[in-house]
Parts: sequence; structure tokens; C-alpha cells
Amino acid sequence: MRVIERKDLGGWIDGPPQEADYVKGSSLGLPADGPGSVAPFWRRPLALLIDWGLCMLLSALVFQGDALANLLLFVAMNVLFLTLFGATPGQFLLKMRVLPVRGRTPMIGRALVRTALILLLLPAVVWNRDAQPLHDVAAGTAVVTV
Repeated sequence: MRVIERKDLGGWIDGPPQEADYVKGSSLGLPADGPGSVAPFWRRPLALLIDWGLCMLLSALVFQGDALANLLLFVAMNVLFLTLFGATPGQFLLKMRVLPVRGRTPMIGRALVRTALILLLLPAVVWNRDAQPLHDVAAGTAVVTV
């Protein structure tokens, strides 16, 4: 098992670490481009906005926009959709999928870890050289194009 070092990580200021000839996702066994390759950065926050919007709309209709309901709906939607379909509604619309890339943990466990860390925000803004945020590293997943 390889230990992650600071040079392997990026952040929101400097972006992910870059090497001129390195192909994102290659250390995960993902192709350089096409289906199954690492999803482009811009799709990920857009999918997140779509998912939050759906949760807020449902919360407004059913729970009068309660903030706790927004949060619980987001968690439930992520865990349910990632476990059953491998993508949230926003990811599905933007043609992305969450795939396991290491270990043998069931998808429900990966979805719980991934969702909990997304809510902390910091793991979502620190990326490695495979364009993988820390919540995906911890869950052993990667977001790929379909």
C-alpha cells in the first residue's frame, strides 16, 4: 500500500498536481479518454448543483424548505442512487458514473463514506493527480464518463 504524500495532492488554489506526460486515472486502471475515463472537472460541480437543487425543491414542496430536511434528502439521495444505479440524478444527466476502483467494499459502504466526506467540504476541494478528490480516494471510487 502506497502512502499519500503532499506532492501527490492538490488543492483549490494550485489545482491537482501535474506531470507533462501523466494520464489522469492511469494509476487507477482507467483509460485516457472515452467511456470509463476520468470525468471532466466542470461536470462534477454542475452535477452537485443539480442534486442539491432537486433536494431543495423536494424539501420546499414537502418540508417547507427545512434546512435539516435538505441535508437528509441529499444524504438519502446520494446513498440510494449511488448504491442502486452508480450515479446520482445530476451525474446521470451529465453522463457520469461512480465506479469502485480498489478494494472489495460494498457500494453502500462506499456511498456512505463518499457522501459523509462531501458534506465536510474540505475533502471535496483537495484532489490528487488522478483528478480524484479525497472523498473518492477514501471511498475507493472514481467518477468516470459514460
